[in-house]
Amino acid sequence: MTAPAGGERVSPAWRDAMAAVALVAIDPAALGGLWVRGPAGPARDRLAALLRTLLPAEAPMVRLGPGVGDDRLLGGLDLAATLAAGRPVHERGLLAAADGGALVAPGAERMPPGLAGRLAAALDRGVVAVVALDEGRDDDPPPPAVLTERLGLSAGVDRVGLGDLAAAGPEPDAVAAARRALPAVAIEDAAIEALAEAALALGVGGLRPLMFACGAARASAALAGRTTVAEADLALAARLALGPRAVCAPAPADGAEPPPPPEASDPGEGGSGPDEDADDGAPGHPQDLRDRVLAAAAAALPAGLLDAAAASGPRSASGGQGRSGATQASKRRGRPIGARAGRPSGGARLDLLATLVAAAPWQAVRRAEHERDAASGHAARRSAVIVRRDDFRVRRLKESRRSLAVFVVDASGSAALHRLAEAKGAVELLLAQSYVRRDEVALIAFRGAAAEIVLPPTRSLARARRALGGMPGGGGTPLASAIDQAAVMAEAARRRGDAPTLVFLTDGQANVARDGQGGRARGQEDAMAAARAVKALGLPAVVIDVSPRPTAHAERLSEAMAARYAPLPAADSAALARVAARCVTNV
Repeated sequence: MTAPAGGERVSPAWRDAMAAVALVAIDPAALGGLWVRGPAGPARDRLAALLRTLLPAEAPMVRLGPGVGDDRLLGGLDLAATLAAGRPVHERGLLAAADGGALVAPGAERMPPGLAGRLAAALDRGVVAVVALDEGRDDDPPPPAVLTERLGLSAGVDRVGLGDLAAAGPEPDAVAAARRALPAVAIEDAAIEALAEAALALGVGGLRPLMFACGAARASAALAGRTTVAEADLALAARLALGPRAVCAPAPADGAEPPPPPEASDPGEGGSGPDEDADDGAPGHPQDLRDRVLAAAAAALPAGLLDAAAASGPRSASGGQGRSGATQASKRRGRPIGARAGRPSGGARLDLLATLVAAAPWQAVRRAEHERDAASGHAARRSAVIVRRDDFRVRRLKESRRSLAVFVVDASGSAALHRLAEAKGAVELLLAQSYVRRDEVALIAFRGAAAEIVLPPTRSLARARRALGGMPGGGGTPLASAIDQAAVMAEAARRRGDAPTLVFLTDGQANVARDGQGGRARGQEDAMAAARAVKALGLPAVVIDVSPRPTAHAERLSEAMAARYAPLPAADSAALARVAARCVTNV
């Protein structure tokens, strides 16, 4: 890969992005596709054009339009042609049109779960590669996990400068040669072990990311003209397949400071993959290889890894969804999600187009029946399209629900003032966002002998400030009472049609029982019983451990209520607000 005009160096991010496109073009079946993060602009357009150049000439490249439906994605009846011909006429769907090529999906962060599931099914069959274009910011929900977990590589273009775009990308002839040579490329056991240990150190679970990393390393070696995967190939694979999936930073060995992440290696003239001067053989010591692969993956750690901890814990027992899934079926209001068989009664609305589509295949049969009835003198006047009761389709609508974040704050003990200041700031920051999202927040503080509802569910910033200003602190820790009150408030919100999330700011150490009597053993026992009740109700929750060091008490509490656990010993108002907002979105 050559430097851009003017002698400027190509940024590592852009070098990796072009390498990711080349690897997907070499082996789309093994890698699934590419998750491109960054705003719309020339960098993203350049990557799309590069992919089109590197794919085989006969491979299609199809772009999904906004709001594409199942009939357009999967194909179905062409209504106009069917009515004109009097027989079913099918149109080809976008997935079929992209078979053997690539499907580009803009606005992936807003993709409905149903569409993501259909694309995931196509990826599982290996018939198409998907390029997901994610324009979301750090505090926005990511694209559906069912899709992103099947996209092998990830690239960020938000920090790519215009000067980088002048760099020459990989040559189509080199990519085509690598595609032919790929079956002969081998990856040794030591290389697989190095990738596996890097994945383990970064908290990347499951076999799929490791398979993606191995596939990327083999494709990189083929692009460089090697028959065996080298260290440079492993480093590139770790950066593109493992680093972006990391949920924790690797721990430094023996208490030493972690080495600085290396710069991405220049793929060499013509963009032929990792550095051509890299050692083609295996390193002398396997541990050295593992450390260097881990350091390469650390160069691609996602920003805000502490915030992401809130989204990496277990789901609630009921599989409940937070804001991204806060919807409910409706007959009169909401976003259309298709049609179902039924009569337009009880508030349900007729879907005329779906009704005509259901009736179209039967027109020839019904016309013949009508002509027979006409010959016997029993036929009524024939209409242009014969529609019967069984053809009726009514609209299916899904209505968005408001989200409610219930903050449950430990206001007891000597650290109460510090925690309360953080909680007050976090609630105010979240309230500022709630006006746009039409969400609500509530605040429960627990101290002394019982919990107290300091702020009922509200979107009023003035009311919140008044309530927060007079909130006291100090005394015992009635954690069980707080959990009970939070569950009651969340259940009431759920009955109103809202989507509640419980956000606990505590160290998990209770010393007051449900009846208000002191005692650490009874208090802890009652708190765990209340937590199990939250799990039984299927209420989404997160436990933010605000103790100076993460404690087993808070983690056990989160496990008992099937909540996400986020250790945050150095929290401030902004950090708590970011974690809570992410939890409300993803729980």
